[in-house]
Amino acid sequence: MFDGEGETSNARERAIGGHPAVFLKWQCRFKNTQSAHADKDGYVPYGKLVNYTGGRSNGCTTWSQSASKEILALVEGNPTTLYIYPESKDINAVAKAVKQGKPLSRAGVYWNAACLKTIGAPKFWPKRTLQPIINQWRASLPKQPPLELPICR
Repeated sequence: MFDGEGETSNARERAIGGHPAVFLKWQCRFKNTQSAHADKDGYVPYGKLVNYTGGRSNGCTTWSQSASKEILALVEGNPTTLYIYPESKDINAVAKAVKQGKPLSRAGVYWNAACLKTIGAPKFWPKRTLQPIINQWRASLPKQPPLELPICR
């Protein structure tokens, strides 16, 4: 397990990891008390496997099914950390180089060229700025009763 460092120190809390870009879109549930996936009442969700390769996940890195097999085979039994998100100093260094009109390679930094063309320059948003906005948004969501999947027919 990776605890993270600095701005990524909440990695374990967020269960950051990597996985194939698929999820089970639940449709109903069926009784199977012997299943390891059964809930307390003995029901197992049933649904359709959805592939979202190229899409986004909730903080995890995702890969295609074929890439996942290769990546997971490489790291099996060998705990590995893959650093993906830049820290504020990296983001600020790119923004500074862009503002000064320096080529990023000469400034010793990297940012995706297509992304830079779209956004102009990156901006780091510290947690103390974003967290109140996120909290306000979460509080504004209407309260909903927990959803219960229907029994499969």
